[in-house]
Amino acid sequence: MAAPLTLLIIVAVTIRAVLFRSSLAELISERVEVVSPLNAWKRVVEGLALLDLGVSPYSGDVFHETPLVIYLFHFVVDYAEVVFMIADGITAVALYLSIQTYNKNVFRKQKYALESDRYPADCLELLRSPKEMFYIPLKVAMFYLLNPFTILSCVAKSTCGLNNAIIALFILCTLKGSALLSGIFLALATYQSIYPLTLFAPALLFLLQRLYIPVNLRRSSFWFFTLQYVFIYVGSLVVITGLSFFLLGSWDFIPSVYGFIFSVPDLTPNIGLFWYFFAEMFEHFRLFFICVFQINVFFYTIPLSIKLKEHPVFLIFMQIAIISIFKSYPTVGDVALYMAFLPAWSHLYRFLRNIFLVSCVLLACSALFPVLWHLWIYAGSANSNFYYAITLLFNFGQILLVSDYFYAYLRREHHLTHGLYLKKEDGSEATLVLK
Repeated sequence: MAAPLTLLIIVAVTIRAVLFRSSLAELISERVEVVSPLNAWKRVVEGLALLDLGVSPYSGDVFHETPLVIYLFHFVVDYAEVVFMIADGITAVALYLSIQTYNKNVFRKQKYALESDRYPADCLELLRSPKEMFYIPLKVAMFYLLNPFTILSCVAKSTCGLNNAIIALFILCTLKGSALLSGIFLALATYQSIYPLTLFAPALLFLLQRLYIPVNLRRSSFWFFTLQYVFIYVGSLVVITGLSFFLLGSWDFIPSVYGFIFSVPDLTPNIGLFWYFFAEMFEHFRLFFICVFQINVFFYTIPLSIKLKEHPVFLIFMQIAIISIFKSYPTVGDVALYMAFLPAWSHLYRFLRNIFLVSCVLLACSALFPVLWHLWIYAGSANSNFYYAITLLFNFGQILLVSDYFYAYLRREHHLTHGLYLKKEDGSEATLVLK
């Protein structure tokens, strides 16, 4: 599989290199769907200019990236295009290896379950074959590298690509069973944008599962490993934050980065849910609704962790999708990361109920974003309501997509336990309902 993956990377790099040299690059870098106040390349350049003048890049209200990012580009700014292409390549390879490892684990568990005769006879058609699973890692890498959302994000030089690379490396280290590297990369991802904190729970569940440690509050082994992983994660976060202070010489980055993410002061339009709502919000209600909106990202972690405690990899997918929908400054690069996982759940297609509708909604919204933006900003024949309406529809489509996969996953697991053809007590066919 190394040759197809190499060919895929060459094709992806070629597409990006051509777009970097085209007249479209500047247009793409201005699109509000592709960049946000947090990750726009122009803001990074402004921060670098201030740093070169000996002024803190956080002294104004322009730069809101982390200190490690600005010091990275302080040395490689002339090779920024190469850095972003490498980041996409790292993400794709990490996802490829992650899904390859995951498929091996799934096949091994499936084999043991078959040998112990755990599956009902009528659900054997739901089992996954090695032939079916062989090309899935390559499809995942292809879904990421050739996704128009990923390409646009790379050409715009959005630092979202760097965040995706860190999260992909975190997933790879977790699935490989390295608690140390998993905790370090999770701390780095949290340092970048806070929201990956919600990935702590699925990572811990997977590592516990891998070591055959049951999730039991009365077991000392559970608490010992949990505290060990917490120590790695928190310790890494403290070290990274301390390094940022050492480089910058002040704590200015904390309110400028994390305060900016939580308080949402910049209401530049984007594909998220925050900007229009808070543009219309009375100031004395703002704090309450900021808390309500922000809690959405974190609220679903506990119930999903309880429901999917035996399936932590699918829980990681769910959490990444929730982050990309409900974060304060989302871009299409965030959407591309969780969409890359869709080929990994190809065995769920038979149970999806709204996939055609969702596909049409997401495609239509993607096409209408620039149209309605032009009508609003340039033609003056529309207003912000039009653009926010398509934003709401786009997020509705994402929520419907994620909930549909959640339903399909739970339904398949139910069938693997109770049989494919369910019957009521009177012998009639039963309908499975997700509650």
